[in-house]
Amino acid sequence: MAAPTEFKPTIVGFLCNWCCYGGADLAGVSRFQYPPHLRVIRLMCSGRVDLAFIFRAFAKKADAVFIGGCHLNDCHYNPEGNYDAMGNTLMAKRILEKLGVNPERLRLEWVSAGEGTRFAEVMNELSAKVKSLGPLGSAEGIAVAELSSRMQTAEDLVPYIKLVERERFRVPVRTEDGYRKFFGSAEFDELFNELILDKLVMSRIMGFLRKKPVPAMEIPGSLDLKPSEVARHLQELTVQGLIKFDAGQSLVAAV
Repeated sequence: MAAPTEFKPTIVGFLCNWCCYGGADLAGVSRFQYPPHLRVIRLMCSGRVDLAFIFRAFAKKADAVFIGGCHLNDCHYNPEGNYDAMGNTLMAKRILEKLGVNPERLRLEWVSAGEGTRFAEVMNELSAKVKSLGPLGSAEGIAVAELSSRMQTAEDLVPYIKLVERERFRVPVRTEDGYRKFFGSAEFDELFNELILDKLVMSRIMGFLRKKPVPAMEIPGSLDLKPSEVARHLQELTVQGLIKFDAGQSLVAAV
C-alpha cells in the first residue's frame, strides 16, 4: 500500500526589492534552512501589492500568500508605502474570512536586507502554519470551483473597494498601532459591513444566478449564507431590478 503523500504547500510571496528580497537573498547565500515552498514575485515596494494580486493568488490555488516589505518608516520610495501594504493586508484578511478562507493564510512581515536569519525564521513558521491548516479549499470544505468563484467575486470588487477606502476608510494615525486599532474597531466593522460586505454578498448571489435559474430556497445552502441574510439581499436586488423570477418561479439575473 502506498504511503500517503506529504502535503507540500504552495506559498506565493510578494517581496519588496529593496528589503525583503535582499533578506531572502542573504538567507540563500548564508545557507539558512527553510522549506522550499515559496514562489517569489519581486516588486519594487510592498505598497504595490494590490488586493487583486492577493485574491488572484488564492484563486490560482496558492495555499498561502506572504507579503514582505521594509520596516515601517524605512520605505525606499515613500515613507508610507508599507503602511499601504498593511492596510491592504488587514482589509484582505477581513474579506477572506467572510469568504470562508482562514485569514491566517495571508501574512505580512517586515524584513530588512540584512535580516537573512529572520527571513528564514518567518518562512519556517509560515510553512509550518500552512501545513497545519492543510490544502486551501479542502481544509475549509470549499470545492475548487466555488473557491475560485468567490475569489473572482472579491477581485471584481477591488476597484469599488479602493474607492471606498479612499473616501471612507481613513486611518486617524499612521502608525502600526493606529492601523491595528482602526481595523479592529467598531467603527471599521460598521463601515465594512455596510459598504463592502453587503456588496460582496450581493455580488456572490448575482454570480450564482447568472449560471442558471435557481429557487430562492437553494441559495443559502449553495453559498453557505444565512437565510435571513440572503432574503435581505434578494429584496434589495429585486428592487434594483438586478434579479427577477422566471416563468418557473426560479430566480434569474436580469443583467
